[in-house]
Amino acid sequence: MSSLIEQAAQRLEQLRQAGVVLPNDVQPMPQSNVPGFPGENSETFGSFAPPEAGRPEELHPASKRVDLDLEALAAQGFLTPNAARSHMADQYRVIKRPLIKNAMGKGVASLNHSNLIMVTSALAGEGKSFTSLNLALSIAAELDNTVMLVDADVARPSVLRMLGLPQGPGLLDVLEESVDMSSVLLRTNVDKLTLLPSGTPHARATELLASDAMSHLLDDMARRYPDRIIIFDSPPLLLTTESRVLASHMGQIVVVVHAEKTAQSAVQQALATIETCPLKMLLLNQANANTSGGYGSGGYGYGYGYGTEDTAS
Repeated sequence: MSSLIEQAAQRLEQLRQAGVVLPNDVQPMPQSNVPGFPGENSETFGSFAPPEAGRPEELHPASKRVDLDLEALAAQGFLTPNAARSHMADQYRVIKRPLIKNAMGKGVASLNHSNLIMVTSALAGEGKSFTSLNLALSIAAELDNTVMLVDADVARPSVLRMLGLPQGPGLLDVLEESVDMSSVLLRTNVDKLTLLPSGTPHARATELLASDAMSHLLDDMARRYPDRIIIFDSPPLLLTTESRVLASHMGQIVVVVHAEKTAQSAVQQALATIETCPLKMLLLNQANANTSGGYGSGGYGYGYGYGTEDTAS
């Protein structure tokens, strides 16, 4: 019997050496060049499975789930699911519609990374974080889209603070290759909304955001799921350089302007820093009634915007 086994083993080895692929042979798994992303055949966040196969980052055991206090958020003016129809909710429907249309490739121009949307401002205190979160919540109510909100304001992260969640690892840690993406994503009790925190503060945050690793990561995020829109809450354009680096990778940029407060010169200077970006929109925050409710003059003669009427963050 042992002789037969030895002969069979020798025959198998001869077949392998001859290049014959045997049914039980295990092939090596190709590796992704994105930091924190496993190989293409893995079933974690790094896999390239088609959308109908499910979202690995939401199913993998390493992903965390957090429950948002929806009543507290509603009290602060945020658009929570199942809330009664309101003027502000209608305003965000107007704001999101062209963004979604562009993101899904149905706009007037073809954009690279069209589903990557950066929300920023010229200066601090204009409401860009408040806008980012409300825009994400409004898009999460869509039937045909999911949304990921990324806290890319690595110098002064505020998304988790607004949501009443503790800070933790996130984007910067992924770029340093110290964690996998699946372990830092936060699934929420708002259907279709996922969060990516800014991560551990880093002295070379700007360099990390400008690295090849960031380019690979954003490219992978943009093309992984055709129905997903990714919103980046970015630092103000005139106070840091991180937002200008991020802007070069974005398909769409929303610049939040505090109505009747932000100087026209500041807005013009901010727009000049991102002049190479193909699509920029101005969103007028805390506008009075005659500038709200849709496309309209920003009131200062420097562009077009939307009106929202809530507090800045």
